[in-house]
Amino acid sequence: MAAGDSFPPCDRYMIGGLTVKWRVLTGGFLTYMFDALDFMLLAMSLPLIIREFGITMADAGLLGTATLLGVGLSSVVMGWFADNYGRRTALMVGIAIFGLFTAAIGLAPGYYSVLVLRFIAGLGLGGVWGVIAALISETWPANQSSSAAAFVFSSWSVGFGSAAVLAGYVLPRYGWRPLFLCGAGALLAVLYTYLCVPESQAWKEQKKSRETAKTPNVPVSEIFSPAFLRFTVFGTLSSSFALIAYWGVNSWVPTFLVRERGMDIANMSMFVVMLNVGMFFGYQVFGFLAHKIGARKALILNFIGAALMVPLYAAVTDPMVLLWMGPLMAFFFGYSGIFGAYFAKLYPMHVRSLGSGFCFDVGRGVSAFSPFLLGFIAAPFSLAVGIGLCGGSFALAGVMMLFLPETSDRGALEDPTYAIADLREAG
Repeated sequence: MAAGDSFPPCDRYMIGGLTVKWRVLTGGFLTYMFDALDFMLLAMSLPLIIREFGITMADAGLLGTATLLGVGLSSVVMGWFADNYGRRTALMVGIAIFGLFTAAIGLAPGYYSVLVLRFIAGLGLGGVWGVIAALISETWPANQSSSAAAFVFSSWSVGFGSAAVLAGYVLPRYGWRPLFLCGAGALLAVLYTYLCVPESQAWKEQKKSRETAKTPNVPVSEIFSPAFLRFTVFGTLSSSFALIAYWGVNSWVPTFLVRERGMDIANMSMFVVMLNVGMFFGYQVFGFLAHKIGARKALILNFIGAALMVPLYAAVTDPMVLLWMGPLMAFFFGYSGIFGAYFAKLYPMHVRSLGSGFCFDVGRGVSAFSPFLLGFIAAPFSLAVGIGLCGGSFALAGVMMLFLPETSDRGALEDPTYAIADLREAG
């Protein structure tokens, strides 16, 4: 059986059921939800980890940095793997790595072992986003892909909210170590993907034609060829600035609420849940806007809103105002859903997972030092100052989008450069 030709057991043993596009939607939602949950477990646990290990704020920030460095490296490796050997297999491998190594942190004996385990978990986390984006693009009609991607990636807010609820119950009673053991729940997404998510039919056909023509595997350098260089450079820059801001805010908001706004763990968890309610609705609204006015315009509006709201939130001291401003700020954090559909349309199938994953997850890698830098700024100033500065980074993400083309619901770019990719794919 050729690579990628496998089909899920539910196709063999079940009659009826969801169509392929809905299985992909469900599998992608579950996967990205656990991706977010595993990320957020660290942010929720940082106040207790700092206390147990006696580390500085900058040392704690390095734990987030290690995760994001692993993500940045993984995006290239797993994106290449998915384009050459199959979306489904790459997805299962990525989920299994981040689930198992996140759970292992609950057994870590000290700070440096946690640091290493977070890096390895990041290697799995980085392989997920680009693969899901490619699967959605290849299984959903072009005029529905923006909304589908926005819905799937809105599971990030569900995962974050679930982590906050878990933390509110587990941390006060049992400490931070049992919380990380919950990361093994990601294996449920592996099981669902194995049982019900088929390989992309479009990818299988393209792979078969490449094997018939004895075409070699696609090199990583392809996304830097003249046809795609502008997309890769400015797409990566935009996601980098957005993710620098996002991880600067989200890595430290729980600690900010506890240390600088005087909340206990239970109240902090409730505030974080409210943040993610706002983020979930933001994903849906901006996904709808992307369909109506175009993904590029929707992203620019998203970044303008985030650039304004983040400094305002950081300046608030009243708990009740913080409670209601949180969801409003996080409403503008739904950009990754639009990026999922947008980046997938920038690249043709043979480099789709690599190209879209590179833009987004290398952006994550570049943002790796954001938690560390913000922790460094917080030492002489405050977390409120560091968080407020993240608004400027969101503004720069919007500026980078001005150098990229608009896409259409037909799946092609409204830009002559894309014709080169179309001709190459047809040939």
